[in-house]
Amino acid sequence: MISTEEDRRYEVTSGHTDLQEHAFDIQRAKERLSEVGGGYEVVHTSPGLELGVYVLVAPDADRQQPHADDEVYVVLEGSGTLEIEGERVELHEGHAAFVAAGADHHFVGYEHLAVLVIFARGAR
Repeated sequence: MISTEEDRRYEVTSGHTDLQEHAFDIQRAKERLSEVGGGYEVVHTSPGLELGVYVLVAPDADRQQPHADDEVYVVLEGSGTLEIEGERVELHEGHAAFVAAGADHHFVGYEHLAVLVIFARGAR
């Protein structure tokens, strides 16, 4: 059992603790990011893998740049459009999209959008 607020923060930002190596609270990360108007928070890292929660709130623009790793976005809440190399992909809760390493991409057309981001670190 996690005993202090500091332990809980460590678990969410680093992905694990000695007390609970395999569980992380995606819902709480989403709530925390929503409360501060959006952002990105890593919830798990391990060799070859990073999981994060990304929350976007209009009118703030998605300013991300192409990444060095393949990634998958899974919509946790809301809807929006993901533009990948000029192609528009409509996404809603429960939908997912793959973005290849190096591809230009960003979200548009959202009011409030929360996604789980899965990076395959060093996959190429």
